[in-house]
Amino acid sequence: MNNSCFVSWSGGKDSCLSLYKAVKHGYSLKKIFTMFSMESGISSAHRLKEDIIKAQANAIGTEHIIGRALFNEYEEVFVSNLKAFKEQGIEFGIFGDIDLDEHRDWVEKVCKKADIKAVFPLWKSDRKELVKEFIHKGFKARIILVNKKMIDTKFLGHDLSYALLKEIEKCGADVCGENGEYHTVVYDGPIFKKPVNIKCKADIIPVGDQWAQIEVDI
Repeated sequence: MNNSCFVSWSGGKDSCLSLYKAVKHGYSLKKIFTMFSMESGISSAHRLKEDIIKAQANAIGTEHIIGRALFNEYEEVFVSNLKAFKEQGIEFGIFGDIDLDEHRDWVEKVCKKADIKAVFPLWKSDRKELVKEFIHKGFKARIILVNKKMIDTKFLGHDLSYALLKEIEKCGADVCGENGEYHTVVYDGPIFKKPVNIKCKADIIPVGDQWAQIEVDI
């Protein structure tokens, strides 16, 4: 049976944990796939530079593919890349969605256009238990982007830990960040052959009125 797959890779904890679980269930990783904004030149979801994604892929031991799109061409470029994966013999796409039906519907729609089977290893799992499992398995991730309307900028630059989860929970925020409270960059864990030596700058950078980030380099 052909279990070859790509993972839709944000660079953060959910895509990482979904890949970990997929590999444990017998899927064979061929590529990590990340969408980049042509307007900003960084990743669409977590605002990461390409060298970070490349370093993660190298540490995992796989190829990284970047899809570059203007905002109004995102879906077209996404599907085009999936069709190329299909032509290369890849049958499955791994996605880190947890419980947002609207986004799952979109993923299944675009995968269907490319005759790719979408796999959701985290689907309908308890959010808090997932992030605790992520930490328990030995993954290392740092908070690099926060929604200022939902969580304090003091969390920027901190690694996920059980103690930090308690602090996030005290704020009334979702500890998994699934409502958009925060985003992370993963730099070590069971699927990594070596750690990624990330360097996070201390300066907090506003992103519009709602978001704030710290810059990540290698």
